[in-house]
Amino acid sequence: MTTSDSVSSLAALEARLAQDLDYLGFPGRQWMPVRQKDGEAMLDVAVIGGGQAGLAASVALAQQGVRTVVFDRSPAGREGPWATTARMETLRSPKELTGPALGLPSLTFRAWFEAQFGREAWTAMDKIPRLQWMDYLAWYRRVMNVDVRNDTAVTGIHPLPDGTAVRLDLRTPAGAGRVFARRVVLATGRDGLGGPAVPAFVSALPRSRWAHSSDDMDYGQLAGLRVGVVGAGSSAMDSAATALEAGARSVELLIRRPDLPRVNKGKGAGVPGLTQGHFDLSDERKWRIRHYINVANVPPPHGSTLRVSAFPNAFFNFGCPILSVAPEGDSMRVSTPKGDFEFDFLIVSTGFKVDWPNRPEFDAIASHIRTWKDRFVPAPGDEDQELADSPDLGPVFEFKERVPGECPGLERIHCFCYPAALSHGTVSGDIPAISDGAKRLASGIASLFYREDFDHHFANLEAYSEPELFGDEWTPAPPPGERT
Repeated sequence: MTTSDSVSSLAALEARLAQDLDYLGFPGRQWMPVRQKDGEAMLDVAVIGGGQAGLAASVALAQQGVRTVVFDRSPAGREGPWATTARMETLRSPKELTGPALGLPSLTFRAWFEAQFGREAWTAMDKIPRLQWMDYLAWYRRVMNVDVRNDTAVTGIHPLPDGTAVRLDLRTPAGAGRVFARRVVLATGRDGLGGPAVPAFVSALPRSRWAHSSDDMDYGQLAGLRVGVVGAGSSAMDSAATALEAGARSVELLIRRPDLPRVNKGKGAGVPGLTQGHFDLSDERKWRIRHYINVANVPPPHGSTLRVSAFPNAFFNFGCPILSVAPEGDSMRVSTPKGDFEFDFLIVSTGFKVDWPNRPEFDAIASHIRTWKDRFVPAPGDEDQELADSPDLGPVFEFKERVPGECPGLERIHCFCYPAALSHGTVSGDIPAISDGAKRLASGIASLFYREDFDHHFANLEAYSEPELFGDEWTPAPPPGERT
């Protein structure tokens, strides 16, 4: 397909999508009253994060006639991990998944791809290239007219004492600012309530000699170096492969387990019943399924693993938990049960954790948020720190107070990012069910707004006066005895 044909086909797709949206009455009719705080008009919903979850949430809310503004600290085109810290060649999800399309065929990645490259190219493609997914999300944002304010960091989140709104403190290139929002959606990704889980042993090293796999760094600096990679999950493989491709002298993967897991148990759980029903499960069953998946561990993708093993200077070391790390001049010595390794640089791929002190924007609310460990005790042997630290969320992903009454308005903040998984299942970040989660969030917020504004809407009902009939559509009949 030529460039001109591609442009023409994409324009045709956009015209079809616009027609579909018109048929569906998108965006929904505005029905929300404009509220003010301190003389400023409040946002209906402020969405923090302009990646795929934030975009899907904003569009789903627009379908409900709820206005949103999305804030993202990154420049346009660098929202989320795709163009920054993600290092896989392709997405890990099957290409057929419809992601954030919200049931609109013309909004799917496939429709966007085929419009430019044709059906044969779609058939030939195995998985979606990572950067092409970022291009698709940029298109999604444009055609759905999502209001994203880039280069805007949220530095503080403050529920107001009267419980009616949330104040967001902002930092932009123009300086500090603030906005008020009636509700806030946190669409902040995998590390949405914290950051990297950094093992204690790296404290022995200068920060210049190690990185977490989620760090935004230039892997070109690893050329000619002996690199150690701690872990064997997807991100570890991606980091190892990127280091090798950048010219690392060698890469040693230090893998705690005696072998790699073979089966992605999470795929076995991905049925509509769980997507729609996880929230309604008992606490015990929610914990049971999430803990089982955590313990089973997710194997790295087949292609990602081959990407590493294709290099003769890549080494898979099993049964190698880190015992100690000690700097030695410009290098380091890493001790394991299988022996000592000498590295010039260490990459730790040890996942993420809820870590409130790492996110100062949450300082005003962190101590008030109820977590699962505040109310649930798992069976002996089923302890799980990730799950214990997860927020205990309500039916619309809303935070709950640890001590009722101590933080009015906390429930106006909705956690639509990975730590919601224990309460709601994996519907708030991952591609497979992101549309289901966004629809649940949006319909729930619309319901909350209606209940909150009931008197306003009832007054509108009473004042509604558009006639259906004008009184001249009929002639009153005379009594039966007076008819001729």
